[in-house]
Amino acid sequence: MAGTLTFLLISSLLQGALCETFNINMPQNINVVSGSCVIIPCFFDVERNHKNNLDDSCKAYWSNSTSFNSKNAKLKPTKEMTGDLTKKDCTTTFNNASLLQRSKYYFRLECNNSLKYIFTQAGVDISFIDDPPSPTLTPSTLEVEEGASVSLTCSAPAPCWSHPPALTWSPNLGQSQETLQENQDKTKVRTSVMNFTASHLHHGNKISCTAVYQKQDGSPDVTAETSLTPDISNSPKNITVSVSPSGPVPENSNVSLTCSSNANPAVWNYTWYRADGDQETFIGTGTSLNIKVFRDRRSFFCKAENKIGVGRSSSIQIDVQYSPKNITVSVSPSGPVPENSKVSLTCSSNANPAVWNYTWYRADGDQETFIGTGTSLNIQVSRDRRTFFCKAENKIGVGRSSSIQIDVQCKYHISHLLYISSV
Repeated sequence: MAGTLTFLLISSLLQGALCETFNINMPQNINVVSGSCVIIPCFFDVERNHKNNLDDSCKAYWSNSTSFNSKNAKLKPTKEMTGDLTKKDCTTTFNNASLLQRSKYYFRLECNNSLKYIFTQAGVDISFIDDPPSPTLTPSTLEVEEGASVSLTCSAPAPCWSHPPALTWSPNLGQSQETLQENQDKTKVRTSVMNFTASHLHHGNKISCTAVYQKQDGSPDVTAETSLTPDISNSPKNITVSVSPSGPVPENSNVSLTCSSNANPAVWNYTWYRADGDQETFIGTGTSLNIKVFRDRRSFFCKAENKIGVGRSSSIQIDVQYSPKNITVSVSPSGPVPENSKVSLTCSSNANPAVWNYTWYRADGDQETFIGTGTSLNIQVSRDRRTFFCKAENKIGVGRSSSIQIDVQCKYHISHLLYISSV
């Protein structure tokens, strides 16, 4: 047991000692947009006996060879361009990326003492690109139900931290927040998170994220875009009923009703109903339905159903045309009237389209005597001229009212009454 503990202790001490050796950590490669600045994340370690040599005299140098010194180094960044070397931070900023070329670069640390070292353990491959890479969308696909909370993340590499790309959403569906995040290799990415609630209006409409890179050499900005097309499941929406033939139709004719909707997934069942006041009467199923229409049966609607839910259309009223019906005559004043007095007759009816002509007749036995036109008619009545009717006409046909008999009361002179009394 004591031997095991001793072995573990020695192993731990060796591991700590190995960490205090010349070592460097930087990304393997960086893609630089031509004309932009670039930042190389860089961190190093030195042997234990050189720790005290890390002072303000230390400088950073870069070259694309594994054998160079401060004099023949390709790149000699200033202290403002370099991280704090005393804290083992060799991160270097090149505001003018044209100083670089497509190559693999190595870092050299050189101090005004015995600490002078080229870190050949690792180098960074610098590549130049005219067009930046497309941003990354997370998730890359979107399949949710309507009403779900959605969070989309757009990420674009930021090779130059001081000038990261600007990210924009199209369309902007909700609030978005941008941050600059660090990868495991110390490179950074610009991220934008957009939160919104999924709607059926988003289904099938592209959502894109655009990254705009600003160049430092004065040349025009460059952009890169990525997008996805959301698949939003929703119950049937925008349910409508169409009628064929459209427009007015004669009573007792056949029409075809068609129900349409916007749904995802597709509607699997359409049902039809006739609206009778507050009642709903089921009349059939299917996308289309053929029916015969009447003046009192002309209001219909449909329901559409998929696995998400059910939706209903508005009621549609068919313009059913018919000749005048329920034609009636009213008399004013009503009740008994004296002989030879004047009364007003009014004709009313139910018709579609509206009545365009009313005609009046006096019924004299089997004869019909035309006496006037118009909705109302003023006449003088007598005991032998007291039965009347009207006819109503529209473009569909003519209808007739029942005959009305006015209660005409006769007048007798008092001399006639005395004569009858004496007899």
